Amino acid sequence: MVIGDVMLDAYLWGKVDRISPEAPVPIVSVFNKENRMGGAANVAINVSSLGAEPVLCSIIGNDTNGREFIELLQQRGMTSEGILQSSERPTTVKTRVIGNNYQMLRVDEERTEDIPAQERRQLIERIKGILSRKKIDVIIFEDYDKGVINRSLIEQVVRAARQKKIPVAVDPKKRNFNYYKQVTLFKPNLKELRDGLKLDLEKGNIGEISAAISRHCRDHQIDCALVTLSD
Repeated sequence: MVIGDVMLDAYLWGKVDRISPEAPVPIVSVFNKENRMGGAANVAINVSSLGAEPVLCSIIGNDTNGREFIELLQQRGMTSEGILQSSERPTTVKTRVIGNNYQMLRVDEERTEDIPAQERRQLIERIKGILSRKKIDVIIFEDYDKGVINRSLIEQVVRAARQKKIPVAVDPKKRNFNYYKQVTLFKPNLKELRDGLKLDLEKGNIGEISAAISRHCRDHQIDCALVTLSD
């Protein structure tokens, strides 16, 4: 089970051979467009490529981009039973404009505040229902700070996982960093560790980094941590 913020990664590929007469910016003549599943959905794709069967749990918009996301999910043979569609917020889309093989611009369409309380309750009930019906071997929290995951959701899912003895792995972000307790694997990168602990950790000081994450694991009853040293 993969729980987290999902999005569409949209790509516009084109050729640049002139500058706009309206402003000093390049004109990209688009010759190809592509939409891909991103965010927590990319983790589900990777899980699937390793031979496991992912169940993705998240909220998308009840909009054109949301329908595109469901279609992409189905094309990969993945279930959409853990996906809720909201009329309160749009599907997150990150559009990259690539001209002459260089990324020139990224346009983000998103809202990052917490999802409404009623929709969060619906998502939690959907997750609990799947846990009761399916044999879930691992739960992954893939957090992008876009509002799907909050303290209440974390606590309820971790409690249910512990009751069923399901390992929980976490890829955290700053907003919920300290709410992940009693999990199996905690995997921040160095920037996330600095932001979450509010410490200016030096990349080359492995002893300092190790001591900081060891304290965090002890304080939050985390079994194991893996810190990657790049962003």
